[in-house]
Amino acid sequence: MKKGLIGIQMSTIKQKIDELGAYGTLKACAELGYHCVEISQIPMTPENVAGMKKACDEFGIKVAACTASLEPMMPGMPGEFLTTDFDKIVADCKALNCDMLRIGMLPMTCMGNREKALDFAKRADAMAEKLKEHGIDLYYHNHHVEFVKYDGQYLLDIIRDNTRTLGFELDIHWIHRGGENPVAFIRKYDGRIRLLHLKDYRIGEVRMPEGPFDAAKFMQAFYGIVEFAEVGEGTLPVKECIQAGLEGGSEYFLIEQDDTYGRDPFDSLRISRDNLIAMGYGDWF
Repeated sequence: MKKGLIGIQMSTIKQKIDELGAYGTLKACAELGYHCVEISQIPMTPENVAGMKKACDEFGIKVAACTASLEPMMPGMPGEFLTTDFDKIVADCKALNCDMLRIGMLPMTCMGNREKALDFAKRADAMAEKLKEHGIDLYYHNHHVEFVKYDGQYLLDIIRDNTRTLGFELDIHWIHRGGENPVAFIRKYDGRIRLLHLKDYRIGEVRMPEGPFDAAKFMQAFYGIVEFAEVGEGTLPVKECIQAGLEGGSEYFLIEQDDTYGRDPFDSLRISRDNLIAMGYGDWF
């Protein structure tokens, strides 16, 4: 039976790097039963790259993808970018035996503007061609902002229809938050996905602000109850999403939780692991 590999999106555990180091963090992931990671929001210093490589070699961990931006999210923002640090980014991928890069977000300078977003997509597609010469595939990760419509079409679909080489890393939480059924939407991207983000969705409790009534604080509490949930603890049809992703070409299914609301992220990952095992995915770890 065809199956994928379930792993961790490392943005979920980024604070653990300062506490445990890159090697220690991945060692802890392996001890939880995870043997696949996607690297994001981790400084790609020589020390971190070496630590991750050592842990991958020792504990049999697969790096599904690394993360790189085409350009700064905002002008002057520091970081490594494919337009200026191409050779270094490729070298990091090679060191970690990784054949995929993913762009985590549309630059803020392109949000709210169809033509700027389309120009970005075309430049990303050209970069995907360049990376392919080095044996690396480039993927784009969605949020909800790509579900804005221009002339009746979602921006994410516009990006898909105007690129040939760029792939897509679909995120089931953000698809749902964008107003679409994630199962049906994943099926629209058959053949363009090797990565799928497993991130559940729940409505939390309204936590009323203390003190005298403040309308602004009340509205913030009222609208701020949409939460990221451990996989299996929310309302999304996770099994159906996984099946749609698998049928569409996804190989890696990465658990990401943007906020664990005070819970240790390793505890959240343990809950997600146990729920996925209970769903029948024990041999996907």
